[in-house]
Amino acid sequence: MNLAEDLQKLLKGEVDAAPETLATYSHDASLFEVKPRVVVYPKDAADVQALIKYTADHKADDPALSVTARSAGTDMSGGAVNDGIIADFNRHFTQIFEVSQTAAHAQPGVFYRDFEKATLEHQALMPSYPASRELCTIGGMVNNNSGGEKSLEFGKTENFVTELKVVFADGVERIVKPLDKAGLDAKMAQKDFEGEVYRKTFALVDRHYDAIKAAKPHVTKNSTGYNIWDIWDRDTGIFDLTKVIVGAQGTLGFVTDIHLRLVPARAHSGLLVMFLHDIDRLGEVINKVLEYKPATFESFDDVTLWLSIKFMPSFLKVLGPVRFIKLLISLIPDGFMLLHGIPKLILMVEFNGETRDEVRDKIKNLHKELNLKHSYYEITATEEDPTEESSEKYWLMRRQSFQLLRSKVKDKHTAPFIDDLVVPPAHLTEFLPQMRAIIKKYELFATIAGHMGDGNFHIIPLMKLEDPKERAKLQPAMKETNELVLKYGGVLSGEHNDGMIRGPWLEQAYGTEVYGYFREVKDIFDPQGILNPHKKATATWDWSMGHVRQSF
Repeated sequence: MNLAEDLQKLLKGEVDAAPETLATYSHDASLFEVKPRVVVYPKDAADVQALIKYTADHKADDPALSVTARSAGTDMSGGAVNDGIIADFNRHFTQIFEVSQTAAHAQPGVFYRDFEKATLEHQALMPSYPASRELCTIGGMVNNNSGGEKSLEFGKTENFVTELKVVFADGVERIVKPLDKAGLDAKMAQKDFEGEVYRKTFALVDRHYDAIKAAKPHVTKNSTGYNIWDIWDRDTGIFDLTKVIVGAQGTLGFVTDIHLRLVPARAHSGLLVMFLHDIDRLGEVINKVLEYKPATFESFDDVTLWLSIKFMPSFLKVLGPVRFIKLLISLIPDGFMLLHGIPKLILMVEFNGETRDEVRDKIKNLHKELNLKHSYYEITATEEDPTEESSEKYWLMRRQSFQLLRSKVKDKHTAPFIDDLVVPPAHLTEFLPQMRAIIKKYELFATIAGHMGDGNFHIIPLMKLEDPKERAKLQPAMKETNELVLKYGGVLSGEHNDGMIRGPWLEQAYGTEVYGYFREVKDIFDPQGILNPHKKATATWDWSMGHVRQSF
């Protein structure tokens, strides 16, 4: 069959199999390269239903046929690439239907940057945005269960999804939302594919209730596996399939419509910046900061700092001339701070409040109690007193570090494979030196930035992946890192998800029994394996490593 011609007859949206298009869609922000057979741009939900039904109907005749959803392509785990059909939601699924002070309704292809503009008009915010906030879409945030700098206070995307429309593997779009027991019983009584999904999923999570609840990681952020522990709550009687679809990377169904809860955007904020020249007191500092319940507790390392200084002119394009000049002026005091030596870590603690004085008092009190020699604070605010430029330099360094690596270092390439680990903060003083030792052992040039309050670190090595000797480092370095993370009760991803890079490690992380539950969930929702295969619970090391990008 001619796949492109068949699909064009079937769909209202565009179908593209041009070599340059296939080359573009062979990559996302990960270290993988997988060439699709065709790219489609579904026009509406009817197109998505027709696309999935076509794939299901032709799977027997074409066993390699599959379909993968994609939006902005910022996924760092390989979740948005595959060797079948790529369905790009970023062209047509871009409507924001409704926004209020407390809720919003939009399509998955909406850029978060546009979504935030709409919510801020109502003094509201969807606070689980990642560092790629200027590039990502809300569909990607839902499918990866994204989190970011505000997750310490508000949690991740799973906490804000109230209702979804999802096209299931039978090609039918359905509403998915929390159900009470009566609603669940009604779903399970249905004599269709949806009824079967509800019956089998309930049987799984109820039969193994205690084992599944016990398997939930004891960390504040987790994007590994399927979130089966939060589907069914016997105490409340609530059964919520959104919990397992959020973060599933399109492996259980395609999200076509999103309802989100919003929170009030705080009027004032302030930032305490701390330069740590050693990490001997890190555990003490973390505990004390968390006692003050900050909105945000971020960090980045000396490598990130030097890269930001080296490539400072690149911020001109991001900021524009006026803001860039203000940025340069604001860096002058930092130059004097650096005379005391280059810090190993820069910590950023942000507080929010209803008044400027409230924020100022929180920061001053914490600064005084910590009694660190080389630290200072910046008081910033929003519309009423726009002085955010004073701390903007730090947020730029923190948020733009990955983009700087991707775009500015020409002889090496970003290799996100140990890029999103989580370790309980109490263990960081012990963990970080051992993590640095692994980086040194494998001679990896890497930046370390993270969400310190959650113990969530992003380690992005720069490597020459076209060199077999460099590629050979991936598996042993990842093995040592993963074993170290698991030793301290951590998880292998807090935000970036499993995809192709961490999926092969799920059995090691959770054990054979719980991994088996993940596989069962995949089989319940996608019995033919047509939805984004080779990801999460169906990922294998051989397939993933066979698609590491070797040309740039």
